[in-house]
Amino acid sequence: MPKSNYPQLRILLFPLSLLIVVCFMFAAPASDFLYNKKAATAIAVKDSASHISGRDSAFNRFSVLYNSIKLDSLGLSQDAFNYGLNGYMDLVSNGAVNNNQILSIVDFSLPSSKKRLFVIDVVSGKLLFNTFVSHGRNSGKEMATEFSNDVNSFKSSLGFYVTGSTYSGEHGYSLRLDGKEAGINDNAYDRSIVMHAASYVNEKVIRMKGFIGRSLGCPAVPPSLHKAIINTIKDGSCLFLYSPDSSYISHSKLINQPVVQQPAAS
Repeated sequence: MPKSNYPQLRILLFPLSLLIVVCFMFAAPASDFLYNKKAATAIAVKDSASHISGRDSAFNRFSVLYNSIKLDSLGLSQDAFNYGLNGYMDLVSNGAVNNNQILSIVDFSLPSSKKRLFVIDVVSGKLLFNTFVSHGRNSGKEMATEFSNDVNSFKSSLGFYVTGSTYSGEHGYSLRLDGKEAGINDNAYDRSIVMHAASYVNEKVIRMKGFIGRSLGCPAVPPSLHKAIINTIKDGSCLFLYSPDSSYISHSKLINQPVVQQPAAS
């Protein structure tokens, strides 16, 4: 072939090469899919989430994390993880998430005396943080059982958030949160719902009262960890606040996605 035609040949071969790479990625074992490069995760989620069969496959590959990093033994409910994974994949596929490496889950089915914040690196397959987190003062005492999207309700709002930028405010170094569920948590900005440190989120308070202190609705975290947590999840990662609340479960569009949830291998 004449040398002048080589550029045209490269142009024709590039889409074919890309197709082969993507096909190989979906054919790889679950462990390869989960623990390889960040780019592989991004392409797999974005490509598969728009197709139900591909989405099922990707969901099942990610779901092995629940057992592989022993989230059950740490108290994270299977429902919280599955719902969180569902919404995470939907947000990624819609381009709402900039940092698709991190999925953070607050499991309000646990009392505040338990470590109910789970920050998961879904690419490396590691649990980065597992610690205490507060709920709103009007959501309950030890357990969070009531939730609201209303300004001045002083209750937690369930659902999916995308983390924003950091700033220094009344509570020091803090993280803005963007509620992604209309009518459920989309008033987060107007309510000043952010992640920040709080001195009442510590084990000494638990030993004295049996539960940690409560916020005005913010998911406050221990001062000893707040900077590390915020710096890990800031700038566009997915944060999910879960409760087995029947109203939320029936109304949330993000958790009600057409994914066949296969049981994870034991």
